[in-house]
Amino acid sequence: MTNTETTTTYAAELPVRLEWARHAPEVYKAMIRLDSAAKKGLDAKLYELVKIRASQLNHCAFCLDMHTKDALAAGESVERIIQLGAWEESRHFYTEKELAALELTEAVTVLTDGFVPDEVYERAAKQFDEPELAQLIAAITVINAWNRFGVTCRMTPGHYTPGQYA
Repeated sequence: MTNTETTTTYAAELPVRLEWARHAPEVYKAMIRLDSAAKKGLDAKLYELVKIRASQLNHCAFCLDMHTKDALAAGESVERIIQLGAWEESRHFYTEKELAALELTEAVTVLTDGFVPDEVYERAAKQFDEPELAQLIAAITVINAWNRFGVTCRMTPGHYTPGQYA
């Protein structure tokens, strides 16, 4: 009898450059508090979609791993998570409110023109009341900060369990 099993060898994990939270614990604790404050009043699924989209744009593998798992745990569908990278072509998977949040997330994250375009802001302002819009902007800002820590310090994806940092 022949052995038909094959073994797949994956590339080695890249080493973490710096365990920044261990070396700057007060900053880490402040980020946790800021993150907790930023999500207040926002729908949990919308919050995770925003975090995933910003993390995709910033190429933060650690945050992608974390927030896709958290989104699934919050009841988000695999299909909507998969389509998130092409949300403009997959608009029918999202509500108008979610689309406005994703568009604002991209504008705040990328800032290619050095500002958030008025029409992007206005679309978001039509979907969110002012307190909720302020929370959304805070959430987008916070995930971008987390992404910068993750990418710079080369935090390793693949080991996160939902609720691990709650």
